Amino acid sequence: MSTLAITVDGLKLPNPFIIASGPPGTNLNVIAKAFQEGWGAVIAKTVSLDASKVINVTPRYAKLFSNDKQEVVGWENIELISDRPLKIWIEEFKKCKDRFPDRALIASIMEEYRKDAWFEIVERCQETGVDGFELNFSCPHGLPERKMGSAMGEDPEILEEVCGWVAAAAKKPVWAKMTPNVTRIEEPTRAALRGGAQGVSLINTIRCVMGVNLDTFRPEPSVEGYTTPGGYSSKAVKPIALRMVMEVASMVRSEFPDRTISGIGGIETGEDAAQFILLGADTVQVCTGVMKFGYECIKPMQEELLAFMEKHQFETVQDFKGKSLDFFTSHADLVCRQAERKAAQKAAAAKSVRSDAEWNSESFVRQSDSLSRP
Repeated sequence: MSTLAITVDGLKLPNPFIIASGPPGTNLNVIAKAFQEGWGAVIAKTVSLDASKVINVTPRYAKLFSNDKQEVVGWENIELISDRPLKIWIEEFKKCKDRFPDRALIASIMEEYRKDAWFEIVERCQETGVDGFELNFSCPHGLPERKMGSAMGEDPEILEEVCGWVAAAAKKPVWAKMTPNVTRIEEPTRAALRGGAQGVSLINTIRCVMGVNLDTFRPEPSVEGYTTPGGYSSKAVKPIALRMVMEVASMVRSEFPDRTISGIGGIETGEDAAQFILLGADTVQVCTGVMKFGYECIKPMQEELLAFMEKHQFETVQDFKGKSLDFFTSHADLVCRQAERKAAQKAAAAKSVRSDAEWNSESFVRQSDSLSRP
């Protein structure tokens, strides 16, 4: 019988579906709701030492609809990390672990490029009993002036150093959340793993401008008539996320075979999750999907993933992890493979009539033609 239970970096999860860091994990009330609905783990909204510098605006979301206006296919946010004081988060982390001792709560942390700051936030969160850390190297729009988020995640040298700091301080698993806003995802990921991260999460949102209002000429979301580029998510980013997970998984398989991947990007169904796992993910994270459909969307996603596993007789998630990676190759190899197939077909056609009994009235002309060529 198929099971969704999985152990990743020592974390025992009832299923591979994780609440991604963001609004769905913004306080204890909603984190508790996620656990009650059956999510495998929760990554809380990103915290920092000094929340006083985090000031959000309204509106901070913009949506891209399908042509019939019936479905949200793209979602932009200009939301920052948590604006709640770390002291409050510390209290809520403790309460959460007291209330859900057997469920995985992961702290998402982000700090400036200072060793003492990273050590402090790791140690303070660790004392609460959280089960792991996710390092936010990927927020595409928040606090770049402090060299935080993607401003740090775009620099492999800094990534490796900071991951080393955290690995030295942390007694729990550490995942690095990677930015997609780079030319090639493998190099910063490689640096994070060299630095000591047990795993990586990808992708975070893609830097974007959602659109421009053709009546007012103002870009959206409009705040006092102005905006700033934000992070793009929802199902429209899934193909890009799948590509990056595939690239990282191929690299990890050959260079860091004991490390793990948490796939993120447009996951709304169990079939979506299956595709990420087939391309090398151990777990999958959902944020925008929860904002669109609610925490209860975990139930159909689990049912759909189990149905996929039972159809193909996979007992565990690990049974099909990375199973599709072997079907990627270079374009030059595709050309060779196609030429070989066509040559084989031509050779088979040339030898298709060996006796009078093999002539076929429906393909008589083709068979005749094949016998006129060597």
